[in-house]
Amino acid sequence: MNSITIIHSENAPEAVGPYSQAVVSGGVLYASGQIGLLPAEGKLVADDVETQARQVTENLSAVLNEAGASITDIMKVNIFLTDMNDFPQVNKIYANWLGDHRPARATVAVAALPLAAKVEMDLIARID
Repeated sequence: MNSITIIHSENAPEAVGPYSQAVVSGGVLYASGQIGLLPAEGKLVADDVETQARQVTENLSAVLNEAGASITDIMKVNIFLTDMNDFPQVNKIYANWLGDHRPARATVAVAALPLAAKVEMDLIARID
């Protein structure tokens, strides 16, 4: 039976509920959704989707790093947007974040996100 290891990075926002930033089991990391919160302040970095999306990728990178993984270990990303008209801007930031790496992905529109965020992402990655 595989155990579950809790991942916590000081460089990503604290979990604000009964969940962890990420868990690892069986060589797989499951990262909770991240919005564009500044880790030290717990406030949204800005109101615009581009700045929020960049912060989301920084937060997810911090969690990956804490677990000993990198963006090339990402297998799946889910993106949640409150406005699908923001997709082109977020897609560009996403592509710049991942470079040539192309994990599986889903992008969906949602009615609302915590703290009136415009974008949220979660991911699954392998851990060697």
